[in-house]
Amino acid sequence: MERYELIVIGGGPAGYVGSIRAAQLGKRVVCVEKERAGGTCLNWGCIPSKALLASAHLYWELRHAEQWGLRTDGATADLRAIVERSRRVSDRMAAGVESLFRSKGVEYLVGSARIVGPGKVEVEVVDKTQTGSGPKETLVEGDHILLATGARPRVLPGLVPDGKRILTSREALLVQDLPKSLLIVGGGPIGIEFADFFSCLGTQVTLVEVQQQILPKEDQEVVQVLSQALTRKGISILTQTTVDKVQEQGEKLVVELSGKASGKLTCDWVLLAVGVEANLEGALGPDVRLSSANGFVWVDESYRTSFPTVYAAGDIIGAPWLAHVASRQAIEAVEAMFVPGKRPKRPKLFPSCVYCDPELASVGLTEAEARAQGRSVRVARFPYHANGRAVASGHSDGMVKVVAGEPYGEILGVQIVGSGASELIAEATLAIELEATTEELHSAIHAHPTFAEALAEACLRVEGRAIHI
Repeated sequence: MERYELIVIGGGPAGYVGSIRAAQLGKRVVCVEKERAGGTCLNWGCIPSKALLASAHLYWELRHAEQWGLRTDGATADLRAIVERSRRVSDRMAAGVESLFRSKGVEYLVGSARIVGPGKVEVEVVDKTQTGSGPKETLVEGDHILLATGARPRVLPGLVPDGKRILTSREALLVQDLPKSLLIVGGGPIGIEFADFFSCLGTQVTLVEVQQQILPKEDQEVVQVLSQALTRKGISILTQTTVDKVQEQGEKLVVELSGKASGKLTCDWVLLAVGVEANLEGALGPDVRLSSANGFVWVDESYRTSFPTVYAAGDIIGAPWLAHVASRQAIEAVEAMFVPGKRPKRPKLFPSCVYCDPELASVGLTEAEARAQGRSVRVARFPYHANGRAVASGHSDGMVKVVAGEPYGEILGVQIVGSGASELIAEATLAIELEATTEELHSAIHAHPTFAEALAEACLRVEGRAIHI
């Protein structure tokens, strides 16, 4: 029987990062992944979806190239080639993780793992040599177990995906034919990104969200700017609306809606993007019970679960379901296990990004959240159409919004909608982490012309000193 200091179940952003951090600390580590290193993020989420969006956004710009003084008559999109490219990107990134495992000394097993007792895991290893011997079962022991099996798409009662016309995000990443019309259920990041992807390629997209706005947790003003931009691209957005029933009618699907946009709608496909649920399928033996919180695995401040020797990190412990948060949680969990006196910070400050065009990114408090906490704040906005780089590049849709505290001007939150938002938010995140003020941020010289100047100008505007508006 093999014995390790850490057994990691799941090879996604939490699992593989936690494995590498433990190896850096000199521990003997094995990581078991059911499918391929990288987990959902690298194989069926973040990475392939961004590859698809990169192709779609380039095609959109080719179709509208006249605004840059270019002629691209006859540009066409080859969906199968686009999808194939996205799979190559995923394969490359997954191979990179496997290479990291080798270089860092992490043992990597492809197979299914099941916790059967404290420090005990049954592993059904897939035969990677293709000798025909089939899976091999083995029992491994460890001082600690890190459960990082992530989450899977949630489905709605009575609306079961069939992988053909009713899809989850996983099937949508592999489509070979383009639907003429698509209804997406759910106005979160996944739903919006797929809406943008299919719309850019020519599909008529309807996006249905039960809340008052898409991206319900984001600032209302920046969401309004994004909604207007997506509407101009031809996406129909129906908020405060619920999908009650989907029925087949020949080659079409008839969707019954209730709420603000009640009625019937006909489409070719339906894509479910209504959130995620904890992925514990096959991970726990009959004698293993884990306490839960809101349907996800409960952990304490050090990421310990209710079962001895078992820790958990990443999407399986609940919101926010973000790869970068999962990685940080795994690092903190491993350091709590192996670094004496180390106290996890449990990240409360993290950026959120939506990679549609224009992008949306945010960090810290929104104006509404700050005021709800009773804080006295100053708020300023700087539009992209007043930024030289944005206008010159043809991406002038957007704005930067800064929420600062009174009386010192400490930055409490930043929301950005516009080109490059997912990159700009890093500066704002660092500023809040370092408790910087608006004066400190704008006093650092920002290169011209750059999108980053919009953030500096928004900070100047908080103080009533904006130059370019």
